[in-house]
Amino acid sequence: MSSIETELEVLYKIGNAAVREYPYPHLYLPDVFPQDFYGEIRRNLPPQSALKTLGELGRVTGDGYPERGVLQMKKEDLAGLAAPQRDFWERMRTWLLGQRFADTMIAKFAPYLVHRLGELRNVRFGWEALIVRDRTRYSLGPHTDTPSKALSFLFYLPADDSMAHLGTSIYMPRDPAFLCPGGPHHPFDKFQRMRTMPYLPNSLFAFMKTANSFHGVEPIEEPGVQRDLLLYDVRAEVKQQATKFTF
Repeated sequence: MSSIETELEVLYKIGNAAVREYPYPHLYLPDVFPQDFYGEIRRNLPPQSALKTLGELGRVTGDGYPERGVLQMKKEDLAGLAAPQRDFWERMRTWLLGQRFADTMIAKFAPYLVHRLGELRNVRFGWEALIVRDRTRYSLGPHTDTPSKALSFLFYLPADDSMAHLGTSIYMPRDPAFLCPGGPHHPFDKFQRMRTMPYLPNSLFAFMKTANSFHGVEPIEEPGVQRDLLLYDVRAEVKQQATKFTF
């Protein structure tokens, strides 16, 4: 299957997936990539040596989240990979970070984005992709993401279904009036876990950032865990954002 055929297959599946509106707009989609292509993704996952921590990349202060390794899907970052892996991710990068893919992802959530951002023609969108690997002892307290975030797409990349319980979870604050514009990560005991999106092969959890889009990852206690993901994020720059948005 060519790159264009792969992209169109993924766009068709995401574009026709049902959006769940409670407690905030999100979707969960199995079999998002063609099966042969998913096998290529698995075979071309980068070695641990190619990944950097969020602190090394300057994405967090200090050495926060040392159990998370990241490879940014930028040309200069992919250049350090061995030729077969580099070539694969470069081909995928051309469509994953292309305008057509971004336009389709934004259009998918457009009815909800308008509530938060206003007229979308007045919004400047940007997007990025990251190859991510989380290891034992990684956890992520409930949070709503940085205010600049508009959409998050988490493509799960495990080898099998043995770690289904390690997916990203949706949380509800124990104080029903609590909202967060974004930034801090909150203690688990202040929230009730509502649903964990199963960490299953070739599946996607996507959601829109809102003042109540609380999500996180329960502490990973099992030894030897390697939790591979492909993250695709859309950010928004607007003249004035709505101060409050909930579903």
